[in-house]
Amino acid sequence: MSTVQITGGRVLTPDLAVREADVLADRETGRIVEVGETAAGDETLDAEGCLVVPGLVNAHCHVAMTLLRGYADDKPLDAWLQEDIWPVEGELDPEDVRAGARLGLVEMLKNGVTAVGDMYFHVPEVAAAVEEAGLRARLGHGVVTVGKDDAAARADFEEGLAVARELDGAADGRVRTAMMPHSLTTVDADLLEEFVTRARDAGVPVHYHANETTEEVDPIVEERGVRPLEFADDLGLLESGDFIAHGVHVDETEIELLADRDVAVAHCPASNMKLASGIAPVQAMLDAGATVAVGTDGAASNNDLDVFDELRDAAMVGKLAAEDASAVAAEDAVRAATRGGAEALGFDAGRIEAGALADLAVVDLEAPHLTPQTDLVSHLAYAVRGSDVRHTVVGGEVLVRDREVLAMDEGAVRREAQRHAEAAINRAIK
Repeated sequence: MSTVQITGGRVLTPDLAVREADVLADRETGRIVEVGETAAGDETLDAEGCLVVPGLVNAHCHVAMTLLRGYADDKPLDAWLQEDIWPVEGELDPEDVRAGARLGLVEMLKNGVTAVGDMYFHVPEVAAAVEEAGLRARLGHGVVTVGKDDAAARADFEEGLAVARELDGAADGRVRTAMMPHSLTTVDADLLEEFVTRARDAGVPVHYHANETTEEVDPIVEERGVRPLEFADDLGLLESGDFIAHGVHVDETEIELLADRDVAVAHCPASNMKLASGIAPVQAMLDAGATVAVGTDGAASNNDLDVFDELRDAAMVGKLAAEDASAVAAEDAVRAATRGGAEALGFDAGRIEAGALADLAVVDLEAPHLTPQTDLVSHLAYAVRGSDVRHTVVGGEVLVRDREVLAMDEGAVRREAQRHAEAAINRAIK
């Protein structure tokens, strides 16, 4: 057994209490061996003055969209996509996507993110970047059929299914996959039903955008006479292990469906605010027993991949949505960004206890904005920043030590991404 001992700090326990403890992880199994007074590890990671927390989970992202960070801002979703984002994305080649994915993964690792759910294209390049970086991911090809003839639409679905089948288990099992149709309004319903059935036969879960804007909800209600998630349920798109993104405009019936079907929601508050999509009723989801996770969405609509920022936003806007200062409490937001995200993506992580995957972030508490240390769960929800993360560990492997990403040259990654972003944008605007 080859072990790493995280020593000298305090630990956030599964019941969200804080106690002084060391954590011993086995790098061969990738799991936590012991929490408390542990034996010395083969490698030691200093956590003095720190809080060891479960690794954060970015449950919904388009990581290669780091290339479009700051390119198109202050526009509503439909115009933003059609006038700015899709034209540039149409120019992205596999090398561009690899460069954007590497940049986003470096950013997330430095912010304590240990797993990500990602929907994009050229997915083998994203998977290769994930393998290089060392974290976990649930990946899928974003299928869009609107504006395509039948052959092209079917080919896009075939690619989505092939990606889900062929990449599952890549990177020594750190990569899992899903069938990822973009949304209920951007894919053909008949093809969606056909290919989801095929995905089920292959044991592949499904992830898609749902109820993000009223412009997405209203046409389904008008054309089909049911709410979008009722329509999704009729198509077999709400099964245990599936997860949706956004869920902004859901009603009580849809919330109950999510809870009853054990379908998680990746809540993306910053993107929803920036695009003026609305505020998801997160407290109502929690009250119904639905699993809520946290996602950043892409860096073009956020504009960063800091999940600490995101969980703070989730707590803040959750109170506005409920008109109740006690709604989406600090504990709820922290749980959503850790255990909720792990459950949404299907990873046995999100908690610090023996047997769980050793996916951890070590937060340095020695900062003015984290003083006094009255309530550390409150600090995690309302005060900690991604830049406070000292170390990041995935499966017992130290990926970030003292703010340095070990597997990749951060400067080279940034330079490469800058070059690819400029070239792709120039191609699109010519």
